[in-house]
Amino acid sequence: MENEIRMTKLASCAGCGAKVGAGTLAKLLKGLPSVYDERLLVGYDTSDDACVYKISDDLVLVETLDFFPPIVDDPFMFGQIAAANAISDIYAMGAQPKLALNIMAVSPQMPDEAVREVLRGGYTKAAEAGVIISGGHTIRDTEPKYGLSVTGFAHPDRIRLNCTPRAGDVLILTKALGTGIISTANKADMVSKETYAKAVAQMAELNRAGSEIAGKYGVHSITDVTGFGLMGHTGEMANGGNVTAVIESANVPLLPEVLSLAEIGILPEGMYRNRNFAEPFSESAPNVTRAMMDVLFDPQTSGGLLLAVAEKDAPALLAELTDKVPHAARIGYVTEKQSCAVRVV
Repeated sequence: MENEIRMTKLASCAGCGAKVGAGTLAKLLKGLPSVYDERLLVGYDTSDDACVYKISDDLVLVETLDFFPPIVDDPFMFGQIAAANAISDIYAMGAQPKLALNIMAVSPQMPDEAVREVLRGGYTKAAEAGVIISGGHTIRDTEPKYGLSVTGFAHPDRIRLNCTPRAGDVLILTKALGTGIISTANKADMVSKETYAKAVAQMAELNRAGSEIAGKYGVHSITDVTGFGLMGHTGEMANGGNVTAVIESANVPLLPEVLSLAEIGILPEGMYRNRNFAEPFSESAPNVTRAMMDVLFDPQTSGGLLLAVAEKDAPALLAELTDKVPHAARIGYVTEKQSCAVRVV
């Protein structure tokens, strides 16, 4: 299949790197009319990963939607990654995903077999998560796109937001960074097959284990790290909580070859958008290299969960995570509000 069609050649941008910049998006959404309902507990005003609607005192509905152009050439793997990425938003809220609808744009250059393989990848990954795909909508487009609208459920007490970290919390990241840079390098045949395979496998991994384990501990805030990069998503968390997040760059897990690729300027376009968005509220120590900062701005596709957890619970949480999530690492901490939202040391 991969020899018959190169999915990434049909799109001008790839994966979560296709997202509209966070700064632009905020301007587009500002002032739009909306209907007030006291049962809507979380809307788009906090830039959270999904909306939350109260059904009863014991049940909330959690809903999200995510889709993007191909990040890989293999149609089946593209379907898996797109589905894992969409489902991740439900996990990031502390909820259990249950229902989904397909969202698909089919390019005229895609043979029917490739279209079916994308869908098979999505259905396979959804089944792994225990999610029922119950329908969807498909259109024709010049560029292929795929994703899911996902519905999950939770007890109200289990919901975790992206804007509620507390001073004294420890920051834990569950996946390594670098998928945007590696995908860009792969297009130019500048990354090894082994490293590319690791990046693809990581993008297809569900964030299920991280979410379920986090639910056992004093986690105050969660978000998943995707198109706005670690700096952008950490900034949303810190700004929302009116605190400062300190990222210890030496502790951030990276995929192989990522830093060396950044050093020679192999960077996706989305990195520059993320830098423009996050630089105004961030600072970095003089000894943090430009290449390292580029990696922190790199847009991630189906990235890991960023957890802000009480310091007393962090060691036990991290120990349990590393049994099932090998890249999980303590990457920093949260302080009272300082001169910036995110400081890199």
